[in-house]
Amino acid sequence: MATWFITGASRGLGAEIARAALHDGDDVVVAVRNPDRVPEDLKAAANTLTVELDVTDAEAVPAAVQAAADRFGRIDVLVNNAGRGLLGALEEITDAEARSLFDLNVFGLITMTRAVLPLMRRQGSGKLVHIGSRSGFEGEPGVSMYSASKFAVAGISEALSAELAPFGIQSMVVEPGVLRTDFLDASSLSLAAQRIADYDGTPAHDTLDWAGTANHTQLGDPVKAAALIREVTSGDKLPTHLYLGPDTLERLRVKMAQIEQDLAPWRDKSAATAYQDAVQV
Repeated sequence: MATWFITGASRGLGAEIARAALHDGDDVVVAVRNPDRVPEDLKAAANTLTVELDVTDAEAVPAAVQAAADRFGRIDVLVNNAGRGLLGALEEITDAEARSLFDLNVFGLITMTRAVLPLMRRQGSGKLVHIGSRSGFEGEPGVSMYSASKFAVAGISEALSAELAPFGIQSMVVEPGVLRTDFLDASSLSLAAQRIADYDGTPAHDTLDWAGTANHTQLGDPVKAAALIREVTSGDKLPTHLYLGPDTLERLRVKMAQIEQDLAPWRDKSAATAYQDAVQV
């Protein structure tokens, strides 16, 4: 039996991961900004601990982690799920909007991970599951800042996978496609405060228009996604990336083809930029 600590677990994918873990008899710490919004089935479970936590409040995070340790004695899996979206052309997004996004999607994840790692190192084991996005391996128009935050999550997770291996701690980034959750609601998704008319009819604003019509009709099933995350995380070895959903797999195919297309005509000249007497690392 494992103990899970899941941020942003009051709804959507976070709540479904909590349900999947509870279904298999695991202990679950449900970390949420507003405990009143935790679904009744999660509240009622005997092996659930609800902690009030805003991951952007660095001073509050250690106490939440300690509460989990006091209740269950350990944390085996940290799921960094808390996050939100931001849509708009790069030119439309203010510094304040971008920094607010990174405070949650990136620095909140960093703060949570730092707080849990001492406990996992003492245990000699642990698994970090970071919820990224298909936008974390492919930049798309209209989501540049959100994409940048998820690229950061992927980079952090990859580095941690190697950095923490000596301590028996694993790290995985999950990169789902669009899931039928509340993510496109105003409570989870922000639009740039300004809208520049010149971008109307261009790919950046096409994405905004799509988001306005796609809510709750998305392709991905969050229950099935959570079940797969639970299955993969319960195995002995985490993959570095968990590419999740048919749309993610399709965009990954496009991304790999784009890499090869970009690389092919310049491969030889790229290789020739090194000193001839240099030792390749």
